Amino acid sequence: MNMQPTAVMAPPPPKTLEDMSLPIAMMRDILLKTIFRRSLAEVTEIAKTVCLPRQVTQELVDLCREQRLLEATGTLNANSGGEMGYQLTDAGKARALDALAQSEYFGPMPVPLEVYREQIKRQSIRNIQITREQLTNAMGHLVLPPELLDHLGPAVGAGRSILMYGPPGNGKSSISNGIRDAMGDKIFVPRAIEYSGQVITVYDPIVHSSAEEEQDDPNSLRRRRTWDTRYVRCERPTVITGGELSLSMLDLVYNPTARTYQAPLQLKSTGGIFIVDDLGRQKEPPQALVNRWIVPLEENKDILALQSGEKFEVPFDTLVIFSTNFHPNEIFDQAALRRIFFKIKIDGPNQEDFLKIFAMVARKRGMELDEAALVHLLKVKYPTIKNVYANYQPIFLIDQMISVCDFEGIPYKMSPELVDRAWANMFVKEEKIVR
Repeated sequence: MNMQPTAVMAPPPPKTLEDMSLPIAMMRDILLKTIFRRSLAEVTEIAKTVCLPRQVTQELVDLCREQRLLEATGTLNANSGGEMGYQLTDAGKARALDALAQSEYFGPMPVPLEVYREQIKRQSIRNIQITREQLTNAMGHLVLPPELLDHLGPAVGAGRSILMYGPPGNGKSSISNGIRDAMGDKIFVPRAIEYSGQVITVYDPIVHSSAEEEQDDPNSLRRRRTWDTRYVRCERPTVITGGELSLSMLDLVYNPTARTYQAPLQLKSTGGIFIVDDLGRQKEPPQALVNRWIVPLEENKDILALQSGEKFEVPFDTLVIFSTNFHPNEIFDQAALRRIFFKIKIDGPNQEDFLKIFAMVARKRGMELDEAALVHLLKVKYPTIKNVYANYQPIFLIDQMISVCDFEGIPYKMSPELVDRAWANMFVKEEKIVR
């Protein structure tokens, strides 16, 4: 039975300005800045740019007219269905410039943090029910021991932190990506959120994969787009960091020129997965990085700080996957290990699984197998490294053999000689270099 993920409840669109739960002055200023920067005239255009329903945008436009910041141009634009045009008054331009001096942010209206909290609950990573079938299908391209899924399944389903450890080159990163693929449903990511009058951009096209746009059909009796368009419907996000991760990357990013904030990586990954790959390769020690995650992992909330020093809480709704080539006891104390809910060892394959991977890769690459070459590999080469197999080795060896075949202009068929040439590039001979 193939279980489909339950659709996430969409954030309802606001019907009035009051529904927005934002300061009127902030909405007014964002509207004026947007009209000024984008040279907009019609309400339909303005509504699309600030991501609000037309009737709410009209309410805001009317408010600005009352304050003599906007005026009707007195002309109907034939190209836009006979819509009335609007323009900034001199007072409106002055207000827009003053607002831009305080913050360069314009465009989509932000979602108040408190309102976003409710949407996070509706689409929580901890609401996901992952079946063995879904996980198996997502990992179908990997040859894994059955008992590994026994450990992974409950870990992913719990939406709690996972530490994967073991020797390098055995697919920890691939398994992390497989977990992401198993989720399969869509969530709603705010373009920006508001806290204490400050705007923090969240949606990031590099991190968030927008689902296929559903176009409204004006002639249709039933309109498809029924959610608050201040959000973007996305695949559950996946943030992958490696040796470049630093503690500063987990803080709010402030742009002093534009006077705007950008969400840190863990906030962008809300509702999805945050993968810390190659833990132990960063400048900061692993213990320091994990200490930064203690409150989020235990209390499902994170603490961020504005430039003013004011600290505030944001929901922490992320499946954190730590991946390391070190033994956990080498890089963590017991208190840190206790806070990581699942610890899963990812070992190299046994000889049988190694041969399955080898044959699968050879078939994909168009390399013909040869019994003498395989016997040479298993009986002559692997004993030199105490028969320690790793998942990366089949791809490495076969790609090396293909490169030699291409250079020599010979068919893709392995031989003991090709195995020797490929093997020579997999390991560096221990020797002293005289300088």
